[in-house]
Amino acid sequence: MQLSDLLGSAAHEPALDEIGGKNSVLAVAENARALIISALSARSPQTTLIVATPTGTGAQQLHDDLVQFLGPQNALLFPAWETLPFERVSPSVETMGRRMEVLWRMRDANRPRVVVGSVRALLQKLGPNATTLEPIIVRPGAELDADELLKQLVNGGYRREELVEHRGEIARRGSIIDIFPSTSNTPVRIDLWGDEVDRLTSFNVNDQRSTDPLSEALIFAARELQLDNEVMDRARALVATESWGREHWDRLADGGNFDGMESWLPWLIEKDLLLTDVLQDDCELLLVEPRRMRDRAHDLLAEEDDLARALASTWAQ
Repeated sequence: MQLSDLLGSAAHEPALDEIGGKNSVLAVAENARALIISALSARSPQTTLIVATPTGTGAQQLHDDLVQFLGPQNALLFPAWETLPFERVSPSVETMGRRMEVLWRMRDANRPRVVVGSVRALLQKLGPNATTLEPIIVRPGAELDADELLKQLVNGGYRREELVEHRGEIARRGSIIDIFPSTSNTPVRIDLWGDEVDRLTSFNVNDQRSTDPLSEALIFAARELQLDNEVMDRARALVATESWGREHWDRLADGGNFDGMESWLPWLIEKDLLLTDVLQDDCELLLVEPRRMRDRAHDLLAEEDDLARALASTWAQ
């Protein structure tokens, strides 16, 4: 029996009919959680389940199990930043790209059936325009303005390099543009003929040789904090009201990307938005070990408050 056959049987399990809809409690052994969650999603295929777990490790493990039942397109992980609150280090490019990919997929007509995130991920504030940002889509035969593409990518946090070797890097050599998308495991190469995409391929970072042809490339931003005019205007206003951070506000007001810029996100948004604030009405929230989640959320908020007080004296340095 394949896992898909097991899922079909579980979805018609009479015991699931007794759950009673929203605000229900279900006791499930840990090794059966992925199967039961997949079965619940199969019973309501038009509804997206947002599954919250106490820890990031638990979210990753549950996601990996769900992929076995639902496939990678229907089971997504909404990762948390690896950095501590107010730490002057940026989260990984992949983490920020994955978060924006999930937000984009949630707006798509073919939404994922399950999204898994830890308490930390769900408490992480969303960046400005994170809920409206669209990926750059490149296809063979399409017209493309190379200069405009590079400008968009740099504004989106990509770094120009001589050779592309890591996520979030771009390079241009004549009519060839190499990009390592923030959410991809392999970089892509765009061969232009004038303003037309002549070839679109992946390539190997070790020998820089093109490998497989691609029918499409989705390129998500490499920064969750996008410096649009509204954000830059707010940074300029902070120079007068929060003079302790003048150096950082000036850099942000000038549209400069720099490591650790995400630390200043709380000052650059007028309204805090979390993933749960932007869910569509037909989404449902499923809590794994809710009591443990509550305790974990309390600890994380207390940790953020303690860090803010401890670091306040160093923010102007």
